[in-house]
Amino acid sequence: MKVLLINKFHYYKGGSETYYFGLADLLKKKGHDVIFFSMKDERNVKCEQEPFFVENVDFNKKMNTLDMAKAGMKMLYSLEAKKKLEQLIEKEKPDIAHLNIFQSQLTGSVVDVLYKHHIPMVYTTHDMKTVCPTYLFMCDGKICHDCVHGNYTSCIKKKCMKNSTAKSILAVAEAEVYRLKKTYDKINLMISPSDHHKRYIEESKITTTPVRVLRNFLPENVKITNEVKPGSYFLYFGRISVEKGIMTLIRAYALSNQNTPLYIVGTGPLEKEVIDEFIRYKLNEKIRLLGFKRGQELTQIVEGAKCVILPSECCENAPYSILESMAVARPVIVSRNGGLPEIVEEGKNGFISEPNNPEDLARLLDKMDSLSEEQLIEMGTHSINKVKEIADADKYVEEIEKIYNEFVI
Repeated sequence: MKVLLINKFHYYKGGSETYYFGLADLLKKKGHDVIFFSMKDERNVKCEQEPFFVENVDFNKKMNTLDMAKAGMKMLYSLEAKKKLEQLIEKEKPDIAHLNIFQSQLTGSVVDVLYKHHIPMVYTTHDMKTVCPTYLFMCDGKICHDCVHGNYTSCIKKKCMKNSTAKSILAVAEAEVYRLKKTYDKINLMISPSDHHKRYIEESKITTTPVRVLRNFLPENVKITNEVKPGSYFLYFGRISVEKGIMTLIRAYALSNQNTPLYIVGTGPLEKEVIDEFIRYKLNEKIRLLGFKRGQELTQIVEGAKCVILPSECCENAPYSILESMAVARPVIVSRNGGLPEIVEEGKNGFISEPNNPEDLARLLDKMDSLSEEQLIEMGTHSINKVKEIADADKYVEEIEKIYNEFVI
C-alpha cells in the first residue's frame, strides 16, 4: 500500500512530528511505501517529495498590514498547496492519505484535492483545532470551551489568539471556512489519541465523520528500560510557555518543603519570565535551566530524574514527554487536564494535580519527595507496565493497517 503522510512541519518540532515520522518508520517496516507532503524548511528531514512541498509560511513573525492580509488569505485556503498536492498525487498515486496537522499553513485545500481524487483520508487529531480556533482550549491562561458549539465570537472578544484582535479574527475566519466547506465531513475517519478529545469533537457536532480512540505509540527509537532505579531531581521538559503550566511549577516549587533540585529542559517565550521567577523566589541554586535537548542527551537527563512533571494548563492530548518518561521507569506528576488523567493512575505510576494550583502541586512535590526508594521503584515499575499496555508500537501499526484496509478498495 502507498501511504501519503501529511503534516505542516517536516522536521522534529513536537509531538505531532514525533508521531508523523514514527508512523512512517512503522509503515515502512511493514512493507508499505510512504510518501510525504509538507512545508519547505531548512530544518526538514530530506525526502524525495520535497520539490512538491509548499513555501514556508510563518504566522508568528512580525508583519505589516499588507503582509498580514496576504498571510491571512493563505491561511484560509492555500492555492499553492492545492496545486502542489495535485501534482504529487498525479505522480505518486497514493492509496490512502493520513493527515496530521494540516490547518493554517497547508489548509483545507489539501482535503479538497484528496476528496476530488477519491483518495481515502484518515486524520489524527493531535490538538483541538477542529473545535477551537486557537487549538488550545485556552484563553487568558485558563481553560475555555466557549467555541465548542460553533459560536466563535468569544474568540474575537477575548483576543484568544496571541492576545491579538487581528490574529483572533483570522483564526475565527479559518474556523468558519472549515465549517462552511464541511471540510471535516470529507475525511473518512478521525483518530483521537485521548477519550477527552474524542468527546469534545463529538459534542461540537462540527462533523459527522466518526472518531475512534487510538492512543499514541512509542516510536521504535524509544526503548523501554529493564532497570528501575530512582533518580535525584525533579524534571520538566517541553516548551517553556504559559499553556504548559511552567509558572505554576516554579511557584509550587517555591512553596514546597524539600531541597531536591528542579531541572527544566526546553525553550520558549517565557524563558525570561521563568528566570525572573528564579530570582524573585531566590531559587537560583536549586533550579537549573538546561535549554533545548533531544536524542540520547535528553534520554539520559530523563533517566536521572526522580520524577517528571507536566503541570499543563491547556488540554493536552497524549503527550510524548509523559509516555517517554514512563518508558524509562519515571513516576510522573501531571495536571487534571485533557487526556493526561487517562495516562496516569493516581498513586500507582504518579500523581494528578489540580491545574493552575501551585499549592496542590507543591503538596504533590513534597509527597513524591517523601517516598522511599522502594516506593519509587514500585511506581517506576507501574510506569513501565502502563506504557507497555497503552503505547505498544506493533499493536498500533496493526490497528492502523486494519483502518486503512477499511477504506482502500
